[in-house]
Amino acid sequence: MPVNLLVASPLSGSVGYHAPLEIALPVIAVVIIAKVVFSLRKGRPGIAGEVIVRCSKGHVFKTTWSPLGSLTSVRLGSARFQRCPVGHHWSLVRPVNDADLTDGDRHMLDQGR
Repeated sequence: MPVNLLVASPLSGSVGYHAPLEIALPVIAVVIIAKVVFSLRKGRPGIAGEVIVRCSKGHVFKTTWSPLGSLTSVRLGSARFQRCPVGHHWSLVRPVNDADLTDGDRHMLDQGR
């Protein structure tokens, strides 16, 4: 491997290949665009917005959902681990389609406002 491709990482102390900025930036842009398009196709907000979610204990509430990440929850695939404001516990939450909501779910949402 040519010496000019080896770069020491200041955080890990290891040597490895790092893509040049001219390659890394377009790749990052494509990933962000793909995440936004995928999110929009699933009926969720593209960048960030309120989404109806259900926790693992069945509570329904609205939360801010962004396909790009979150500072208030831990992403685990299509679910998030965050605090449930209805049951006052930490739980795995998943988005719920509006058509899948029962009358009881809608009542729970109305009480949360």
